[in-house]
Amino acid sequence: MAEAVNKIFNFYNEVPVTEELQRLVHPSEKIQFSVKTIRDVAVFTDKRMLIADKQGLTGKKVEYYSIPYKSIVTYAIETAGTFDLDSEIKLTLSGGLNIELKFFKDKKMDSLLFKVYHTITEFMFG
Repeated sequence: MAEAVNKIFNFYNEVPVTEELQRLVHPSEKIQFSVKTIRDVAVFTDKRMLIADKQGLTGKKVEYYSIPYKSIVTYAIETAGTFDLDSEIKLTLSGGLNIELKFFKDKKMDSLLFKVYHTITEFMFG
């Protein structure tokens, strides 16, 4: 039986960190990189993923997801096949929450997919 996905984030490409998210990064954290989502930006630091989820028509209401690497219980990577439009990293967090990070198919998809995967792996085992 398939697992229930509690939250899905769609990633497109690497971008500079926005001021909005820079304010939420703790001084003890080191920013690794950030990526564009549908309406927002996600930041990967040496301690966690920080993802802004804009809501509503105007996007003025924002919910921020802070996902510490230490809360990841299991994770898997699924690469795109010939006819697939995306690749995915599936995370299961302590407490049973399931997160899906989707990467849409383009020329840079694989490099971004593996950059995120290796970042998670590095901080899980490094």
